[in-house]
Amino acid sequence: MATQRHGVPDRLIDRFGRQVTYVRLSVTDRCDFRCVYCMGERMTFIPRAQLLTLEEMATVGQAFVALGVRKLRITGGEPLVRRNVISLIRQLGRLPGLEELTLTTNGSQLERLARPLCDAGVKRINISLDSLDPQHFRRITRIGDLSKVLRGIDAALAAGFERIKLNTVAIRDRGDDEVLALLDFVLARDMDITFIEQMPAGVDDEALAPAFVSSAEVLDLIRSRHDVVATDETTGGPARYYRIPGKATRIGFISPRSHSFCERCNRVRVTTEGKLLLCLGQEQSVDLKQVLRAHPGDLIRLKRTIAAAMELKPRGHDFNLPQDRGVAVRPMSATGG
Repeated sequence: MATQRHGVPDRLIDRFGRQVTYVRLSVTDRCDFRCVYCMGERMTFIPRAQLLTLEEMATVGQAFVALGVRKLRITGGEPLVRRNVISLIRQLGRLPGLEELTLTTNGSQLERLARPLCDAGVKRINISLDSLDPQHFRRITRIGDLSKVLRGIDAALAAGFERIKLNTVAIRDRGDDEVLALLDFVLARDMDITFIEQMPAGVDDEALAPAFVSSAEVLDLIRSRHDVVATDETTGGPARYYRIPGKATRIGFISPRSHSFCERCNRVRVTTEGKLLLCLGQEQSVDLKQVLRAHPGDLIRLKRTIAAAMELKPRGHDFNLPQDRGVAVRPMSATGG
């Protein structure tokens, strides 16, 4: 039972008894890639006037941490294309009570920003990378430069983050054959890797459906070469982890379509335009921007709004093969990762 002060609880508990301790905060819907499973080739982005300001994002972060959130992840789009984003990250990194500030990036900007991110308080970073083959990488990202990302990874390794992880979406005929190559890449660098099942994202899902690769298929492929052991480790998110004995690398799997993790969901998302999304795959949301702009400086009202929104958090996302009916159809770039 959460205690209350001024009508505001000190913890965020939903109606199913789950405590929200992890928030993913999107700072932009823009990106310098156009990955096939995330956005369309020709995107119409949200007008800048409709986005939360960096100051408003800092206030949102402050409110959530005051409500018991212990982990903030900065996402996008590509978060590092947002102008002056380091100033926001520095503010969030100083919040009392925040245990971990993390970031997900495509790696394109890390060559110049890895060290400033580490200095600003980011402890761990996830780098999205689906292929080590320049041609495959170009097909997946449409416009990305693999060599730039690889230089960014080198810069991140040199910067001193506690952990660096690759996030890989296995897509049949577009990189699933590279699973072992990516695993060798992280093993050689003592990095982690998480394989993520492709999720419905409202971007040509019917065309991408035949490309779906399950976590079980990826694990079987890894087991064809390595002995792997399941562990009970967690990084605060939905991944299940395995290890190869004697190696520092953690091998994770996020399996929203084949292995639901909803019963222990501890997270919500805030989009770059200030919508509090209670579930990745459902449409329930609350407009935090309206509260921020109608009542500037009223942190108590903002916290009450966030706490009340927990009543809307659904039991599960309802992703299910083969049709995934009834789920949200936002592009992942608009959802915030």
